[in-house]
Amino acid sequence: MKHSKTLALLAPGLLLAGCNMAPHYVRPDLPVAPSVSSGIGQGADTQAQASDAAPMAWKDYFTDARLRAVIGLSLENNRDLRVAVAHIAQARARYKVQGADLFPTISAGASGDIAQVPSGLSGLTGGSGGSAGGPANSTRYNLYRGQLGVSAWEIDLFGRVRNLTQAAQEEYFASIDNRAAAQVSLVSEVANAWLQLAADREQLAIARDTHAAFAQTLEITQDRAKMGVASDLDLQQARTSFEQARADIARLTTTVAQDRNALDLLVGTPVGDAMLPEGLDTTEATIGQLPGGLASSVLLKRPDVSSAEHDLRSANANIGAARAAFFPQISLTAAVGTMSMGFANLFRDGSLNWSASPSATLPIFDMGKNINNLRYAKATRDAMVATYEKAIQTAFRETADALARRETIGTQLDAQQKREGAAHSALTIAQARYKEGVDPFLTTLDSERTYYAARQDLVSVRLERQTNAVELFRALGGGV
Repeated sequence: MKHSKTLALLAPGLLLAGCNMAPHYVRPDLPVAPSVSSGIGQGADTQAQASDAAPMAWKDYFTDARLRAVIGLSLENNRDLRVAVAHIAQARARYKVQGADLFPTISAGASGDIAQVPSGLSGLTGGSGGSAGGPANSTRYNLYRGQLGVSAWEIDLFGRVRNLTQAAQEEYFASIDNRAAAQVSLVSEVANAWLQLAADREQLAIARDTHAAFAQTLEITQDRAKMGVASDLDLQQARTSFEQARADIARLTTTVAQDRNALDLLVGTPVGDAMLPEGLDTTEATIGQLPGGLASSVLLKRPDVSSAEHDLRSANANIGAARAAFFPQISLTAAVGTMSMGFANLFRDGSLNWSASPSATLPIFDMGKNINNLRYAKATRDAMVATYEKAIQTAFRETADALARRETIGTQLDAQQKREGAAHSALTIAQARYKEGVDPFLTTLDSERTYYAARQDLVSVRLERQTNAVELFRALGGGV
């Protein structure tokens, strides 16, 4: 019977506790086309075949064992990633702190009061009898208490605390996504730095080969100049090409060293030589088959887009907390314990005492504080909507750009390979015709320079092809 009465008293409060002042959350519509593609040729009409597959994990996406080892090392040692992990712990702690306000904080305490008052005042205080050792005209009191209490616990009838807790929880989820975004960015940066080192090492090897070829050409030209067959102009032109190659070696040697330093900084620890490339391999460092068209909904899986949505949800919950501030704030302070005039009687029958002090506060005039807090919360929500939509649009543009480059990079690479082959053939013919005295030295020298430039450009295009695959991994949000 007693429990039934208690439930009857609590029922209205429990019903009110379900009140939530936050607006119903509805995910904004995608502010982009239904599918994302290269926009080149047939790629613009791939909506029907658009894929919405989840982003591929980096261990599956990157196929070179050395590169995978370097990426794994960076995930263990990169300091920026450690900062992101610490931010998760901070957000989780804030969420737990805010969530604790949903429950009463119970504390235990004990106290004692010892007082001596004149006998003439004992009737006012309710005391009786003097204590041993005290003056004859005075009364001494010993009062002991022990209690458990709840202090100013807000009864969340209008959802203010619950909405603040939800807002903190969404911030915690956003920090998790920020950490995932930091990882995707780190994996991409490490892969690009590793590939850049490979390309610059290959460029350095080409410069050394070309330097040796120009040195041989210069030696032959010097001998022919002594015999009066080659002119001084031929000699100086040969020397110009030789010195250019020597300068390129010095420049690229510095670049390779700087690439190594940049990679070590990204990884967070020195990278062993066994994990470093000697040059750009003919095989790709990533998987070859990638989708040609993608459903725009796949962009919602990007960590930065997901983080922006959690920020939007947090702002939406803060509106509920701001609205609840217009309604009464009800709190309860209560205590139960024992009280006795003597310590020995503290826990005997008849010593129980309790107190309860409910309070309600209703804002009447606050100089517009609550209304402006609500306006601020709504403006913040509107800003978060725009931020979320901009994150999707940015992701759409980055993915479309990466797909567009992938659409044409194969053709460019094929043309560059044929150009390099043609330049090599032209050099071979020019050298033979020069030795036979058919063509002047300038033709051979131009052919050597053209072949040198063609080899350098081929490495640059091969690097761009591989970094484009890395950019596509990043644009799609990667995978953990």
